[in-house]
Amino acid sequence: MNFVAPDFMPVLPEIFVLTMTCLILVIDVFLEQRQRHITYGLAQITLLGAALLTVLTYAQAPVTTMFGHYIKDAMGDLLKLFIYLSAAAVFLYSRDYLRQRNLFKGEYYVLGLFGVLGMMIMVSAHSLLSVYLGLELLSLSLYALVATDRDSPVASEAAMKYFVLGSLASGMLLYGMSMIYGATGSIDLQVVADAVSQQSRDHLVLVFGLVFLVVGLAFKLGAVPFHMWVPDVYQGAPTSVTLYIGSAPKLAAFALMMRILVDGLGTLQGDWQQMLIILAMLSIGLGNLVAIAQTNIKRMLAYSTISHVGFLLLGILSGTPEGYAASMFYTIVYVLMAVGAFGVIIMLSRSGFEAENIDDFKGLNDRSPWLAFLMMMIMMSMAGVPFLVGFYAKWVVLQAVVDIGLVWLALFGVVFSVIGAFYYLRVVKCIYFDKPEQSATIELSRDTEIVISANGLILVVLGLYPTGLMALCAAALLN
Repeated sequence: MNFVAPDFMPVLPEIFVLTMTCLILVIDVFLEQRQRHITYGLAQITLLGAALLTVLTYAQAPVTTMFGHYIKDAMGDLLKLFIYLSAAAVFLYSRDYLRQRNLFKGEYYVLGLFGVLGMMIMVSAHSLLSVYLGLELLSLSLYALVATDRDSPVASEAAMKYFVLGSLASGMLLYGMSMIYGATGSIDLQVVADAVSQQSRDHLVLVFGLVFLVVGLAFKLGAVPFHMWVPDVYQGAPTSVTLYIGSAPKLAAFALMMRILVDGLGTLQGDWQQMLIILAMLSIGLGNLVAIAQTNIKRMLAYSTISHVGFLLLGILSGTPEGYAASMFYTIVYVLMAVGAFGVIIMLSRSGFEAENIDDFKGLNDRSPWLAFLMMMIMMSMAGVPFLVGFYAKWVVLQAVVDIGLVWLALFGVVFSVIGAFYYLRVVKCIYFDKPEQSATIELSRDTEIVISANGLILVVLGLYPTGLMALCAAALLN
């Protein structure tokens, strides 16, 4: 039997990121602490190079390679571009934060890039094996990142919780995959889809496998009732790591849901739709209610993330192309908002002080009117205030649910959106109407100031002209 080499052209961005990350790992060993900015620069060059390669090889039609384990399509390419963008912003926002705490080491950027590689593999996975490979590469990078600050017992505890619960979720996912393999005889998602469509709907092994897969995916997404790790990890990890965890991996998680549930198990939509309805309702309800009681802003944003995951699931459970596009749009917008929110938290922190409590935002308008304005925009967009992109994102996912006749579920989402607006507007109230408790000046480097400004203003622009990004998402999914 002759070995036929696979086509490596579609996998060029992944090969480039892997090669550069290994190179950075070696170079970093020979650098002194004062030269660490070289590692940061190389990490940003890696993301820029990957983005250029992705644009140059942008998929006109889906292509599978690596013996069916990898698919290059427009959905994957678009999500990858936003993964690079958010990772580049994360690295920039984190630079001064890490430097002030003596954490400005090569490990942060190397692990961050390995995490990006894991996300890229997840986004382009076309078999259960490549799904698991990408997921574990990302997860292992995140476990190590959470424990970056070795002197912090809180960070070590968060890393331990994350590792134990993440391993449990991976086990569930792997068990579900083995059942799907047992029922269909393949791990290739296209073959799985064909086999499932030919089998009877009440095939017990298939349904059991589906349940375990959905549980594993819900754990990774942080959906209720598998959300217990989210608030502890968000609060315990250094803010630079929370910023990373709360942003780009959500894009990969969306891709994972699409690849497994829609591409692989689309025939079983009647079964997984019911499960996603329950997960979405619990996430939206509990996430918004518990967030009201939080005084720690990182913990509040963790519960906010859980509620946003619920909205993300609404688009997927609709089972329509419009719903998938709405969900993709929602995920991209959420990542932009999360990067901005945690970015502002990082900028208010300084050596020896973490801006972790909502009270730390009191009187921010007196100290930095521009930063206060940006944070207000981000919070109001997350709350879904009209004319900001968060409102349109919620509108399109709720519309997708109404279109399939689940009007009561859309009403449920609207009610809890109104309830959730309270804790976002509480932050705005602290910024503009309370007396400042901190008097230290906020010092930002020029590049950080430019990027955080662009980050905030893009939410306004997308709110006024959302159709461009929405059309991109719809076109990517039709490809």
